[in-house]
Amino acid sequence: MTEQELHERRSINTAHREAYARAIADPTEHKPRLITTRTIRPKVHGAGAIGAFNSSLAVLITRSVGTMWTAYLFTLIALVSLPAAIATGSTIVIVAWIAQTFLQLVLLPIIIVGQNVISTSQDARAEADHLTLTTLHAMNVRQLEMLEQQHRILEQQHRILEMLEHKPG
Repeated sequence: MTEQELHERRSINTAHREAYARAIADPTEHKPRLITTRTIRPKVHGAGAIGAFNSSLAVLITRSVGTMWTAYLFTLIALVSLPAAIATGSTIVIVAWIAQTFLQLVLLPIIIVGQNVISTSQDARAEADHLTLTTLHAMNVRQLEMLEQQHRILEQQHRILEMLEHKPG
């Protein structure tokens, strides 16, 4: 499978495909950009006031629930009903308590904490990659400029050589 076919399969976003084609056609004009979770938020709920409110509220709730302290609190809340579940002597009630109360209540904040850690590491990696790619891009632009200068010098030398070869005498 060619690089172009892989690109077509990966990207259904027309704007991305167009930007990709422009970058391939003229790499000196491409400007690397940094994309983080914060820059993506307006694309999820919109950039207007309601979208900003929805995003902010969702992030606030996620940050509040997504802490280990919340996991500890939920564990204590779940343990309050454990004696009653055990007192029933019913296996189904005990299993239901484990599945519906303990696992759901306690695992939710722990999963969010894990997602927050992953998201933070992805943003840090994006920033490091952005710096690296920006540096490489600047180096490539300089190299292309140097190659263009060398090409002009070689053309001048070729013209001089032609003039010397055709000079009478």
